Amino acid sequence: MAARQHPVTAGPQTDTRDWHRARWPLWLGGLAWLIVVGLGAGSLGALLWRAPAVDPGALWHDPYLGSVLRFTLTQATLSSVISLGLAIPVAVALARRPSFPGRRLLLRAMELSLVIPTLIALFGLVAVHGRQGWLAPLWRAVTGEPAGYLYGLSGIVLAHVFYNLPLAARLMLQALERQPEAHWRLAAQLGMTRRAIWRCLEWPALRRTLPRLAALVFTLCFTSFAIVMTLGGGPRATTLEVALYQALKFEGDLGRAALLALTQLAFCLVLWAVALHRGPATSLVATGGQRLPAGRWWRRDALGPSRLVDAAWLAGLALLLLPPLGAVVIAGLGGLPALPDNAALWSATGLSLVMALTAAFGALTLAVALLLGSERLRQRGAALSAGLMEGGGQVILILPAMVLGTGLFLLLRPSLGGGWQGYALVVLVNAFMALPFAMQVLQGALLEASPTRRRLADQLGIPARARWRWLVWPRLRRPLGLALAYAMTLSLGDFGVVALFGSPSRPTLPMLLYQQLGGYRWQGAAATALMLLVVVVAVFALLDRLSRRRPRYPQSRYWPTSAGKDPESDHA
Repeated sequence: MAARQHPVTAGPQTDTRDWHRARWPLWLGGLAWLIVVGLGAGSLGALLWRAPAVDPGALWHDPYLGSVLRFTLTQATLSSVISLGLAIPVAVALARRPSFPGRRLLLRAMELSLVIPTLIALFGLVAVHGRQGWLAPLWRAVTGEPAGYLYGLSGIVLAHVFYNLPLAARLMLQALERQPEAHWRLAAQLGMTRRAIWRCLEWPALRRTLPRLAALVFTLCFTSFAIVMTLGGGPRATTLEVALYQALKFEGDLGRAALLALTQLAFCLVLWAVALHRGPATSLVATGGQRLPAGRWWRRDALGPSRLVDAAWLAGLALLLLPPLGAVVIAGLGGLPALPDNAALWSATGLSLVMALTAAFGALTLAVALLLGSERLRQRGAALSAGLMEGGGQVILILPAMVLGTGLFLLLRPSLGGGWQGYALVVLVNAFMALPFAMQVLQGALLEASPTRRRLADQLGIPARARWRWLVWPRLRRPLGLALAYAMTLSLGDFGVVALFGSPSRPTLPMLLYQQLGGYRWQGAAATALMLLVVVVAVFALLDRLSRRRPRYPQSRYWPTSAGKDPESDHA
């Protein structure tokens, strides 16, 4: 006797089976994987094709190239060790102090370190630490000499610490905030000492994040371009990235540029291979963790002398971060009257926004396609193929922007012209650079859907459109806005790739700021820096606010919810 079908779900179940058979996520994911891996492999192949023209031993036998390699390793190692070493006590102090005046402002300033353009940070550092900066009279009074520490190795390390210490501390704080509250209650009941809390609770949480975090910070310092170009101070303070730019832009030596790019890639590959082998996968984006309870009874280590120690670390962090940002605002306000007549500034702003929006949508499209394709492969039991598809978007982390841009330039050089074609290449590279961060923000929303919820949707026979509207979109809306904000702000602050392929006659905001700083046009540079800072903060704040808006949901035949109630609000 044939089994009877439920009268309500008989029809829609066919649609559900079709949904599971749908191949479009696999096709989209495969196409995105081919684009990312294909262009990455093509650029690498172009570098390998050009590199044999130069002897690899030149890095060691050529005195100049040898000094460049040694300086690159020295400054990246010093910057990484100091940034991570100082980030640990700062993160512990923030975790121990869940509420104090200005904590929210300090956290927002720390989160800006990932998206704030490098040239804005450099402008603020020069205004505070330069020869004519705020601290110059104090330095002269103490040492009797002009304040020249901002240029050379010390200035490069200071700028890298300013940029990477807040990022590292924010991600470490996120790891500490994920510790269950029950652990802290148990520590209080057992009367654990400060050393025991560090050994049993804090250090294990931090140790899991350190390998990939150290790899990220070292890679950012190793491939630094704008900081070294501005604060290097001459040939003795030149890195591989700057030497690559000089070989490609001024000398036209494609073989040497390929050799330098491959050297960069080799170091990044070895570093990330060790990091991925030694540590588990952790988030490299500060997506915000749970706020620790205000009650301190379960954090006995927050009492006593630790108050003064924590206050000192947090005050030091504020003195490192806030004065340069305040200097940008104060200096920029003086140039506000000339803004309406500054045609070059408005043209650069429009060009930067168009390029950033295009690159951001490209990064989001690739990220969603790769994640949907990998999820469909996991549902079919192909875990290895899913991991390979998802890893295709993360491989950009080991391929620096200048290396990728150089390879694509060599690959497309016969047909690559100037003008809009160069800017199209900049948009493509920026989209690839933002792809890993977009994937990490979106991954939780796309891949952590509850199996129970999916099975319930299958049993109810919910069609694909309703499933997207009620199950996927409420969970995806907030991460999508955050990913778009990260991608846009990363592209807005790009200078290295724009300096290589952009046109000086039609600059973006970072290029215009660099031209003004190089020409000692301080007032114009101040206005440009303020405009760039305002655009970055406005884009981030606007997208964050729009993604937080809760839509109104009408009555649904799938969920008996009241109008205006978010069916996913219980799991937000």
